[in-house]
Amino acid sequence: MTLLMTSIEQGLIFAVLAIGVFITYKLLDVADLSVEGTFPFGAFVFAKFISMGVNPLISTLMAFLFGTLAGLLTSIMFTKLKIKPLLSGILTMTILYSINLRINGKSNIPLFSYGSIYDLGLTILILAIIVLSIKVIMDLFLKTEIGYLLTATGDNEALVKSLGENSNKYKIMGLMISNGLVALSGALMAQYQGFADITMGSSIIVVALASIIIGDTIKKNSNFIKGTTRAIIGAVIYKIIGGVAIDLGLNPNDLKAINAIIVIAFISYNNFAIDIFSIFRKKEGKESVENSKPIKEF
Repeated sequence: MTLLMTSIEQGLIFAVLAIGVFITYKLLDVADLSVEGTFPFGAFVFAKFISMGVNPLISTLMAFLFGTLAGLLTSIMFTKLKIKPLLSGILTMTILYSINLRINGKSNIPLFSYGSIYDLGLTILILAIIVLSIKVIMDLFLKTEIGYLLTATGDNEALVKSLGENSNKYKIMGLMISNGLVALSGALMAQYQGFADITMGSSIIVVALASIIIGDTIKKNSNFIKGTTRAIIGAVIYKIIGGVAIDLGLNPNDLKAINAIIVIAFISYNNFAIDIFSIFRKKEGKESVENSKPIKEF
């Protein structure tokens, strides 16, 4: 039971990360690797403010605000300086590595002696409230005109430009929100585990993608389940899978390899399911055409 609760709590923390990456990966169709620097960046920003005596809640919000600046840096590089999005993310990640070390002067910051937002009550309840609040706000935002244009920028940038809108504005906005949420997730994780570490962001993009991909397999042909909901469910399922693997005796050193295998497995499943669905659809269409042919009279 303890393992399940821990997996759900960590899954909810990574759900915030998954929603952030969902914006760039699914909506804007941008591969943003800067999240591997933004995740620990949020943790280190929180550590800095909390060590200065700032309230834990305000320190957590500051992590989000500073995270948006990381997204701004990435977006400026590829919208203004014309650097490829993938390379822009890698450059931002590299810059943030040095910034993270500079913020507190060392690579690992213990936080056990400071307060956290989890001191307010049940951890799982607090995380559920945070995740659901972010989901509701994001869903409402995506229904606004700006939200529709942000989504359209990823689907059909030419259409957005034909409407007289600057598509780069929506790319910048999307990346800022995305990295803000990723940094927020990093701050939540730092409080949860009791320390901020420079290696926290290592392979974190795989965790986010795994969560999104797993979520996409849930009633994938249903339009009733929103993308943010899928990201949340996928993150929780992903952490439960990892928790079960550890409980069954998996060496923790092999967890990153297992993470990659999970992503490969679910991507393969999705592709295979799509191919099977296409085959059956074509077969049904062919039978329908054959049945509709007029019968020749002799």
